[in-house]
Amino acid sequence: MTVTVLTPDLLGAADIAAWKALQQATPALASPFLSPQFTLAVGRHRPTARVAVLSEGSVPVGYFPYEHHRLGLGLPIGSGLCDVQGLVHAPGLDWDVRALLRACGLRLWRYDHLTTGQRPFDSGVVRRSVSPVIDLTSGYEAYAGDLRGRAPARMRQLEAKERRLTRSLGETSLVFEETAPERLDTLMRWKSAQYRAKGQVDLFAKPPVVALLHGLMSTRSATCTGTLSTLYAGDRPVAMHFGLRSGRVLQYWFPAYDPEAARFSPGILLLLRMAEAAAARGLERLDLGKGDERYKQEMKTGDLPLGEGWVTLGTLPAALRRAQMASGQKVRAMVAGSPALRRIALRAVNTRQPAVR
Repeated sequence: MTVTVLTPDLLGAADIAAWKALQQATPALASPFLSPQFTLAVGRHRPTARVAVLSEGSVPVGYFPYEHHRLGLGLPIGSGLCDVQGLVHAPGLDWDVRALLRACGLRLWRYDHLTTGQRPFDSGVVRRSVSPVIDLTSGYEAYAGDLRGRAPARMRQLEAKERRLTRSLGETSLVFEETAPERLDTLMRWKSAQYRAKGQVDLFAKPPVVALLHGLMSTRSATCTGTLSTLYAGDRPVAMHFGLRSGRVLQYWFPAYDPEAARFSPGILLLLRMAEAAAARGLERLDLGKGDERYKQEMKTGDLPLGEGWVTLGTLPAALRRAQMASGQKVRAMVAGSPALRRIALRAVNTRQPAVR
């Protein structure tokens, strides 16, 4: 097996076609976060983006998207934003982790959303987690029927809220795929306010993140299509979501709602409408992303396993880099545990305002 490292912009049409074919051959790799289009989009805004092409003879058998940082630190492509990570590979492929890291010029590769079917990377897993999912293979009616059976009171409550929303603001309707860029700006403005109200880092205070999402909104591919969905009450948008979809998976990513409509739970109403529209388009799964939020636990039908950890060359420099990472985690834990330190840190990262109208 040979490994060739490229920047994403150097991927040719043949490589992109081969990458897509490998993804489509393995359901566990169907996430749009593992698509060449996501890597290409990230590469336009992050000069650290790389792709290792694994070949047997002249045949590509794997694509490993990653970011190459200082001191040989490797991170997943789109680190901090990417909810599914790993190497896209031919069925049954095995690879030597150390040989791959050496070819990539890495001493360590750290991950926090490692997908299934990545056995060579599993040796580095230090924490297991899950991503709640909604299974749509039997259609929306089957899912909604199961939900009513599991949580009848909750479904009645949501139906009552939708009726009140209709009486207050107008008939509800869904646009599954908005095309106007200004709608995405509205979502990011709502989400920025939500981040700040909760004392969280405002991702949309970072212009490259804003630019990345605008680029992904115009992406159209069988393995990655940017999808902005809006729930309207009358002519007024009350909840929005921007995510990515492939032919099988809709990846839930950035939901937000109009705070003036919060009493109607418009975000959950939007999620249900999105599930219905996704099922009608033949999608098999709505992946809600890692997290234990109440609505994810209520709405899910199951979980997909994820791993968090790292793999290294096992050399002294790698051990030092690993110790440095552990120290950084301790510092972050200390900041998270101190309200005063947390306020200082958030002021520092939220000072720049996003270019959002």
